[in-house]
Amino acid sequence: MAIAEDSPAAPLLPWMRLLLRVASIYNLWAGLVMVVFYHEASKILGMPRPTPIMPFQLDGLLVGLFGVGYWLVANRPLENRNVLWLGFWSKLLGTVLCGYHVARGDLPLSFVPLVAISDAVYLPPFFIIARRLDRFAIRANEQEIS
Repeated sequence: MAIAEDSPAAPLLPWMRLLLRVASIYNLWAGLVMVVFYHEASKILGMPRPTPIMPFQLDGLLVGLFGVGYWLVANRPLENRNVLWLGFWSKLLGTVLCGYHVARGDLPLSFVPLVAISDAVYLPPFFIIARRLDRFAIRANEQEIS
């Protein structure tokens, strides 16, 4: 018997899949901006143009790759759930690191809303989704063993 996609017995509820897709598209867009439009991005954030630019662009590549990862989780949640944990920890540690550098005065205050939109807002739902997927994976493993 197939499990309906919106059933509590499905690994992802519809809002979870939607959130993962939104996070994916946002990360892909943000990564592209960081790689291609690094000068414009730094001006909008009130920062000097990064020199050298390669570390900024490399960060953009990683942001974009997380976007691919969130799409993979939305498509095959149990198989790719650890990617979501990586995303959660990346967003948590990035938020803490950004807060530290804003407090020190190394980054402008304009970074706070950016981090709130890009990282901190995803922490609670990512945690909820990742925990749910872990519980489903444990049940699936128990059923395979039985």
